Amino acid sequence: MTAAENHDSTLFPAAGTGESSIGAALVIGAAGGLGAALVANLSGTAGGPQPCPAVLALSRSSLPAIDYGDEASLKMAADWVAAQCALQQVELRLLVVASGFLHGPQGQPERSFSQLDAGYLAHVFQVNTIGPALVMKHFLPLLPKQGRCVAAFLSAKVGSISDNALGGWYGYRASKAALNQLVKTASIEMTRRNRQSVCVALHPGTVDTALSQPFAKTGLKVRPAEEAAGDLLSVLNGVTPAETGNMLDYQGLMLPF
Repeated sequence: MTAAENHDSTLFPAAGTGESSIGAALVIGAAGGLGAALVANLSGTAGGPQPCPAVLALSRSSLPAIDYGDEASLKMAADWVAAQCALQQVELRLLVVASGFLHGPQGQPERSFSQLDAGYLAHVFQVNTIGPALVMKHFLPLLPKQGRCVAAFLSAKVGSISDNALGGWYGYRASKAALNQLVKTASIEMTRRNRQSVCVALHPGTVDTALSQPFAKTGLKVRPAEEAAGDLLSVLNGVTPAETGNMLDYQGLMLPF
């Protein structure tokens, strides 16, 4: 079933509205802390009030698996999503890309330009920028050409150029700034394709996951992944085409690029 052209901004209507099959949701990066919480919330297993009728999850460990270094895996996964939607007779209405990289064996965020490293930069851009760009290439065409649909990409406030007052974290900041530009550009093309579509970057705040744990500071507000997921989905339920192309935080506030 598809959403009506004049449907309101709620992506997944409450039970009893007669539109329980309004659409499917896809989370990419579902094996991470926040990604898994998004899947649980959408599925209703986390106590969410409006479970989505069809939730699909992809990650490096899913079947099919996705590998941002192997574009063929993204094409294969997109074909699988299209087949699943056809099988369940739903259209893909929500796409959330929750993958990201800050630190690991490939390197740590830089405190100074003296620490810039080509290998770390290549990896952080592969995961935070190039991978999501290839997701756009293969998965955005699966969104319908009519009716409300939302594509959301996890970004970060530190990717804001105008908000950068502290410096450091060169690769992570730059990769997220580049992602924001991709989101803005994709939003324009999506609007030409479907005037009710929305494409946004999301800042989830500091979430208690493996990505943020080494950098948690005393007094810094760190939220459970389940809480962050619920907040982000509330934002996506209310976001409108007028906000497409922007970066929003977990409260729905617009952040500067």
